[in-house]
Amino acid sequence: MNIFKGSMAALLAVTVAAGLSLSTAQAAEEWRMAHKMPPDSPEGKVFQKFADLTEQYSNGELKIKMYPNEQLGKTNAVMEQLKLGTVHLYAEGSTYMKKWVPEITWISAAFLFDDRDHWVRFMNSDMTKSWFEEASKEAGVGVLGDPTAIIRGPYRVMVTNEDVRGYEEMKGLKLRMHPDKTAIATWTHLGADVKTLAWTDVYQAIDKKIVGAVNSPIALVESMRFYEVAPHVVRHDEYYQSIGFMTNQAAYDKLDPELQAALTRAYTEAGAYSHEIMGTAAEESIARMKEHGVTFVNLDRKPFVDSMARFYQDLEAQGELPEGFLAMVEATRTPQ
Repeated sequence: MNIFKGSMAALLAVTVAAGLSLSTAQAAEEWRMAHKMPPDSPEGKVFQKFADLTEQYSNGELKIKMYPNEQLGKTNAVMEQLKLGTVHLYAEGSTYMKKWVPEITWISAAFLFDDRDHWVRFMNSDMTKSWFEEASKEAGVGVLGDPTAIIRGPYRVMVTNEDVRGYEEMKGLKLRMHPDKTAIATWTHLGADVKTLAWTDVYQAIDKKIVGAVNSPIALVESMRFYEVAPHVVRHDEYYQSIGFMTNQAAYDKLDPELQAALTRAYTEAGAYSHEIMGTAAEESIARMKEHGVTFVNLDRKPFVDSMARFYQDLEAQGELPEGFLAMVEATRTPQ
């Protein structure tokens, strides 16, 4: 009888443990995360790192299912899915939130910030935070953590078919631009002959001399093979970029505080990893392109900054900048 009782107790314990395990598995929540990049790209690896850390720090209670390579659609489609909550996270430039709060477009103002640290301070200012909070109220889309944590680029360059070395050589340069009126106005002011083209048409357009140059994150120059038709790469740090993790706010708010903390911790550590992997990837890419005869130049930004200062002052006088924008740029110029 004792043996029978012991066997039944053991069986009951196994059954309860199995039930608890099944209950835990059923309780795990799954979030859908969309992005544009191949899984094996530097950015793709950062996103997967975030997913792995989220599962680890949530003890398996929150899992991130990744949808790379625009599997869920182009940006506009995914932004709407994000708003509806059928997508929980979208890893892209947070400037896309300007569709709900137009002021957000100015976080990518060209040749306005002294360096990346200056831009990061501005991005974490009360003014910029208020823009993102407004987007959260307007569309139900927020940003996870510090929107500058995950680096993109890690810096911007101009790829040209001529050996451009300075500000004066911008005059008349046929420059490809995306269809953004601020970006077009910026480079027109700087003297370029701006041509609006799709990103995927750039290689052929340079090859056929429709345009002679394009601005790009350094990380994309090799993968897009731009250097084959434009063998001169000029670092100008036009503006500073990061990858925001845009979030369905309602879904985030429903999470237990412990799961919110797990997400934030995973995001912060993925940010640190991005700085490591992006820098290394850029150095390796540059080394390979140099073997093909590509030249690299660091441009003197001062003439660009001085010229754009007048541009922004004129916009402010015309009432076309957010109120207090230039004052906040100035206030964040040095650490407090």
